[in-house]
Amino acid sequence: MSATTVAAGALQVAGALVAPLAAGTVQTLKARLQGRPGPSPLQPYRELRRLWRKSGVRPVPSTLVYRLAPALVVAAVAVGLLIVPVAGRAPDWGVGHDALVLVGVLALGRFAIALAAWDTASGFALMGAARDLTFAVFAEAVLVLALLVAALPAGSTDLTAMSAAAAGTAVWDDPAHWCAAIAFALVAIAEAGRQPVDNPDTHLELTMVHEGPLLEYAGRELACLQWAAAARLWLLLVLAAELFGPKGGGFWAQAAILAGTVAVLCAGVALTETALAKMRVLRVPLFLGGGAALCLAGMGSWLAGAA
Repeated sequence: MSATTVAAGALQVAGALVAPLAAGTVQTLKARLQGRPGPSPLQPYRELRRLWRKSGVRPVPSTLVYRLAPALVVAAVAVGLLIVPVAGRAPDWGVGHDALVLVGVLALGRFAIALAAWDTASGFALMGAARDLTFAVFAEAVLVLALLVAALPAGSTDLTAMSAAAAGTAVWDDPAHWCAAIAFALVAIAEAGRQPVDNPDTHLELTMVHEGPLLEYAGRELACLQWAAAARLWLLLVLAAELFGPKGGGFWAQAAILAGTVAVLCAGVALTETALAKMRVLRVPLFLGGGAALCLAGMGSWLAGAA
């Protein structure tokens, strides 16, 4: 194993520690854009430390499903972090680097927290989980389509090959790559639970989606779920940078470009959440349907060019 591969693995693991910083940076930038001082980018770490020191409160009735859900969500996101390469490289962790496996792992985490909501039978948790699963029917399909369109230049769904095929400027001459990039941006907002699909800062029962199933958790279990939400955002930002961001130079140059691209994407998320209000629940399928249409257009463009 080369030194750069070891360094890429270390950066993958470090992503688990940096993930709350990305979420905190988005909150800080959004507050500044709205004319407020806002919290520090380190505020998520303070929240996690505060929750970790508290004991959990388990509702009655609840079973083993409720108790295991946070661990399954954390494990799913952690495996996802190991699947996504960093600067085009990644060691063999035994889970591969296939894009479709990544989609399945993320779906497993969503399924675990939805089961916990059904286990407690809480009205708000069930409502949020039902909305989340409804969105997932569209979001996961669009995510698969976007990744498949992005995989066309590489001829493989291996993320390292897809990252290598996306290097340079020639790939942007193909309309299919533009379609995949825009569609991925749309579906990443839904997968991360950000505005305009969901508002991560609210607990209003009429608007919350991803926050609904978390209402029954407290203490360390809630800290695990909040970390998983931040890590999911980080994972999607890194994946977007790997597949659609600029690349060049050696490994460390690409790592530096990756860090800059993630920072720009954080600013883009903050700007989007400032400019757009949360949309109505019934409009989310239409929003994701636009991403599906872009993916189909990209595939059609690719097939027309190949013909």
